[in-house]
Amino acid sequence: MASRLIYTTDKGLYCEKGDFYIDPWRPVERAIVTHAHSDHARWGSRQYLCAEPGAKILRHRIGADAQIESVAYAKKLTLNDTTVSFHPAGHILGSSQIRVEHKGEVWVVSGDYKLDADPTCEPYEPVKCHTFITESTFGLPIYTWQTNEELFSDINAWWEKNKREGKTSLLLAYALGKAQRLLKGVDTSIGPIYTHGAVESLNQVYLQSGIALPETIRLSSMPRGTKFAGALVLAPPSAYATPWQRQLNPVSAAFASGWMRVRGIRRRRSLDKGFPVSDHCDWPSLLKAVHLTGAENVLVTHGYSQILVRYLQEQGLNADALSTQYEGEEETTSSENAAAEEGATNEGSSNEDSENGSADEVQE
Repeated sequence: MASRLIYTTDKGLYCEKGDFYIDPWRPVERAIVTHAHSDHARWGSRQYLCAEPGAKILRHRIGADAQIESVAYAKKLTLNDTTVSFHPAGHILGSSQIRVEHKGEVWVVSGDYKLDADPTCEPYEPVKCHTFITESTFGLPIYTWQTNEELFSDINAWWEKNKREGKTSLLLAYALGKAQRLLKGVDTSIGPIYTHGAVESLNQVYLQSGIALPETIRLSSMPRGTKFAGALVLAPPSAYATPWQRQLNPVSAAFASGWMRVRGIRRRRSLDKGFPVSDHCDWPSLLKAVHLTGAENVLVTHGYSQILVRYLQEQGLNADALSTQYEGEEETTSSENAAAEEGATNEGSSNEDSENGSADEVQE
């Protein structure tokens, strides 16, 4: 690499020239935050800086007493010897890539990102740079996503089938970002939509941030004994197979996650249905994003980093892995990771008490 403008320390990604950290995993003096998922936005730093659209989400996540400043996308800030700006990442509401410039050299930290259209957040914006630090949560060729039209056609068909059979449709999805994206895409004419408390609390923050969502009903507000047959219920994965779920019987449970792209994972989790959808890039989008930056140097963080590094090196780029503590989408078991790698080889290129869990348990 030409320089070490941004490098890892025991506290996180550090820019010495600007004296700030990006998504630190330990408390620091100044934290620049790409987005509000708990592996990127952690409590305890003295100052936080984020993009304006994500300010309310970050406040909800780390508390009313946190010192949070926000800035509009693309506005340039001078931090010591660097110029810093935020650019849409398309991951969730307020998610950002961080552009850092020092004496004409430009680095971009992607945070988590996706290129697919999502009406609940600003679309991904390519940012030209010399060095690109990218995630690789789904950095295997087997990971390719459906179009939004195909995805929601499948979800709506599953919901309609369950309704005909007198079942409740339990759709498990991460409470921050994924749940709101799914709400915007489903056919609300099929039936009522209920939400787990962890999802509903974040829906309210999205509404306060100016994102329109379909009408939902917090499930715990319904009288005991309410029947939910024909309804869609959105809940975080942590609610699956718990006493909370029993009130939904008879129920058909599905998980909306990128990991559902791998054969066998849905079966091992005893789910009725899996929808392979993620708020991270699939393999083709990762390659496209790297190309769009024009970067000659690429540092790859969490996910299948070594596989993406090797591929980029074969394409003539100066690529290497960068160790971080980010988690990406919900962690899989070791057996599921093995199944994914094998797939790549084979395929080639009481209501209220149960709702008090934080959305941080299940982030993407």
